[in-house]
Amino acid sequence: MITTANVKNGVNVDQLVETIGAVQTNPELAKFQFRSKNNWIDGGHCVSSIKGFYGVGAEDESRQETFTMECDHPNVLLGKDQAPTPPEVVLHALGSCLTAAMTYHAAANGIDIESAESFLDGGVDLHGFLGLDPEVRKGFDGIKVRLKVKSDASAEQLENLAKFSPVFDMITNPTPVSIEIVK
Repeated sequence: MITTANVKNGVNVDQLVETIGAVQTNPELAKFQFRSKNNWIDGGHCVSSIKGFYGVGAEDESRQETFTMECDHPNVLLGKDQAPTPPEVVLHALGSCLTAAMTYHAAANGIDIESAESFLDGGVDLHGFLGLDPEVRKGFDGIKVRLKVKSDASAEQLENLAKFSPVFDMITNPTPVSIEIVK
């Protein structure tokens, strides 16, 4: 007998249900640690490399390639415009994670998504970064996300599914960050 995978929105729903069951049985499987190594090149230009991570109770060995991402700044911000700015990479991460969370949770709930695209923008006032006004936040003063989704689900359903995004949680709730300088 030939069987086909139960795939919805590009997600293997049977594997997703198995994963949920495994985590319910053994909660330690849900603990992950992601890592990134960043190297400064020049000015505002940096390159990050990402390969290994810990998950499902062990160090992952499945990735063959190291992923790299660059950041720089546009000329007007004294960079060489060789890559997106770090805030733009944050917008990329948020949009990608909101979309993935929405499609995975939609699949688990039997909801079809035909297409999805997101548009994000965040405002920054350089008075904070430049140290000119301690009252002005250094980061985004807000982020606007517009998800354009073709689905029979309601906008409210889709928004609630998207909010399962870990990056959405990281941005909307304070995440402790510690900095250690090593010389």
